[in-house]
Amino acid sequence: MRTDLRRGLTQAIKGKDRIAISAIRSALAAIDNAEAPSAEHHATTSIAVGVGSTEVERLHLTDADLRAIVDKEVQQRAEAAEEYERLGRAEQAERLRAEADVLRRYK
Repeated sequence: MRTDLRRGLTQAIKGKDRIAISAIRSALAAIDNAEAPSAEHHATTSIAVGVGSTEVERLHLTDADLRAIVDKEVQQRAEAAEEYERLGRAEQAERLRAEADVLRRYK
């Protein structure tokens, strides 16, 4: 899925599709954040000294984890779009719906 997202980002950049660029970058950032080990995980590992001592192995996500992250991104945009619509900000709501549509392609 990550490869598909990165490929989609490249195509969106080449096509100057600002909505797709925003949505895909956000999803990739959410995936990167989910892979970051928690502070608790880092505290329980042994203390290393020297070159590479600040590097911590990232968490490995399954395909189901990646789908769940993208699903959450879609859901957040749908909920925010409803709120913008309720507040009379149709343009922002439409943009979020378009971003959600882009991410649905990768589920």
